[in-house]
Amino acid sequence: MKIQKSGILRHLLALVAAGVVTTAPGGLNAEPLKIAYSDWPGWVAWEIGIKKDWFKEEGVEVEFAWYDYVASMDAYAAGQIDAVSMTNGDALVTGATGKPSVGILINDYSNGNDMVVGKPGVESLKDLAGKKIGLEEGFVTHLLFLKGLEMNKIDGSSITIVNTPTNETPQVLSSGAVDAIAAWQPNSGEALKLVSGSKPIFTSADAPGLIYDVLYVDPESLEKNRDAWKKVVKVWYKIVAFLKDEDNLDEALEILASRVSISPEEYEPFLAGTYILTPEEVKPIWEKADGLGSIYGSSVISDEFNVKYEVYEKPLDTEKYLDPSLTLEVLAEMEK
Repeated sequence: MKIQKSGILRHLLALVAAGVVTTAPGGLNAEPLKIAYSDWPGWVAWEIGIKKDWFKEEGVEVEFAWYDYVASMDAYAAGQIDAVSMTNGDALVTGATGKPSVGILINDYSNGNDMVVGKPGVESLKDLAGKKIGLEEGFVTHLLFLKGLEMNKIDGSSITIVNTPTNETPQVLSSGAVDAIAAWQPNSGEALKLVSGSKPIFTSADAPGLIYDVLYVDPESLEKNRDAWKKVVKVWYKIVAFLKDEDNLDEALEILASRVSISPEEYEPFLAGTYILTPEEVKPIWEKADGLGSIYGSSVISDEFNVKYEVYEKPLDTEKYLDPSLTLEVLAEMEK
């Protein structure tokens, strides 16, 4: 496979200023927990807890800072925040090249929002032979693309990867510079709207568990503020219960859509492409096992990908990036 390299790690440690900051005052922890979140449905869902003052009710003080996704990882690596919402694969990249973290809460897995989008006439991954695809090398959609080739038994040696920032992929596809792109929502959806006749040719729904979306915490903050972080986990499962109640759908969509300044009708497909995990569903995912059904197995696959494509040099101890104890404690208390 031909890869046009331009250094995907150029972002790390190059902090971009934070956007909107929302605070839920009245907590019991001495200093607010600073959490970065970005435009992904499983993370925008935190907005429900913010709007409803559930953090205040739980007795934990939290500042949520709104970032572009890559900027949120930069901010974490630079020590500006205590926790960041990342995919399990990107947490490994940030840890190897910037600052390690510990995943304490699995929000969801991508269920179609991450996709390979082909221009008109590109009907499948097989149609990309001898053509170009624009994607951000070393990020989750690169992994998704390669997984698609593997699952479809396609030799990708004739496909040229054009390294492209994810937020620029819609414009690159529209320009005709590439024949397909790989991106996550909202960029993948924007590409479909921008290029008439384009279509998804492989999505994360075809490989559930390849991309888990997780809250990753600074290990020092986790040790120092364990009780406070446990309260954050409790609020999350209150949010999940709210989202899973169909009677709340209209209100939930209104809250989520308002965070990203679109209509609830426009936002609904984004939510559908994100599988928010219930307590019952998340438990087996926290069990150590091989394969995509376990976050441990999924993270090993991401680590192997990162080393193979020289995102970082040596394999990581992926288990150190995961700690299910807070989630399991909260779920056990919920069952009483």
